[in-house]
Amino acid sequence: MKSLLINPVLNKEFKLRFRSVKSYIGLAAYLLILGLLTFGIIYLQLENDRFGAFQSYQSQWMFIFLSMLQLALVIFITPGLTAGVISSEREKQTLPILLTTDQSSSSIILSKLISSVAFLLVIICSSLPLYMIVFLFGGISPRMLVLTFLMYIFTMVVIGAIGVFISTLVRKTIISMVTAYSLAFFLTGGMALLALISLNYSYMVTTQAFPLPYLISATNIPIMFFYLLEPGFMTELQRIAQMDLSPWILFFSFYGVIFVACLFVAIKKLRPKMKTKPLPQNEYNSRTQ
Repeated sequence: MKSLLINPVLNKEFKLRFRSVKSYIGLAAYLLILGLLTFGIIYLQLENDRFGAFQSYQSQWMFIFLSMLQLALVIFITPGLTAGVISSEREKQTLPILLTTDQSSSSIILSKLISSVAFLLVIICSSLPLYMIVFLFGGISPRMLVLTFLMYIFTMVVIGAIGVFISTLVRKTIISMVTAYSLAFFLTGGMALLALISLNYSYMVTTQAFPLPYLISATNIPIMFFYLLEPGFMTELQRIAQMDLSPWILFFSFYGVIFVACLFVAIKKLRPKMKTKPLPQNEYNSRTQ
């Protein structure tokens, strides 16, 4: 287990990601935009409040807004960081050299995934002071803040595994990124749209139990993230589906299978199987003599 997490590949990836000036410029721009939005919302709330005060319920909605915005940024950034980790090595013709080392396929794949998620984790943790500003106004519990960041990490890991999986199968980085973004947007925005369509269908057509909107919503990352912030959000969907099964069981089961399957296939497909043709009998005899 130690060789999977501490190896030259992981060290190289950390150096490339954390010693780049572009990474810190992007981090500074990210915090600047998020900070301007935070202080802009606080300013508008203070201007519109008749008493010039920032109420606790306003702090809750501001926390939800910042959390959903950061989730959207995580979903948008993760495929770009992971969809080219293997295909770019193949395009630069450095993948054969990497495969000739004593590093196993699982070590290479996990190192690429961990380095990408670690950089995203730095970005997310750097926004904690902005959350502390909202936290000081009240209305938000420390438990909610911890659960929110755990949900960020889970989202990064799952979408990152999908990106590494596609990067292993697709040879061109551009095609790999387009495919990864397409899958990420389908699992988020596409499935949310399907849940809305199926919910409208349940209202117009059927009066019986209709579990489809509930099942789709329970496997959608933004919907479940909003459900984490607003626990009463899924009540109507559960009533329509007439199901008592917790949506978190469906959510973690669905994405747990996706995560394991993506990593398993990526590890298996990283090293191509070399097919050798059997030698003719006379050549075989000459070599054995």
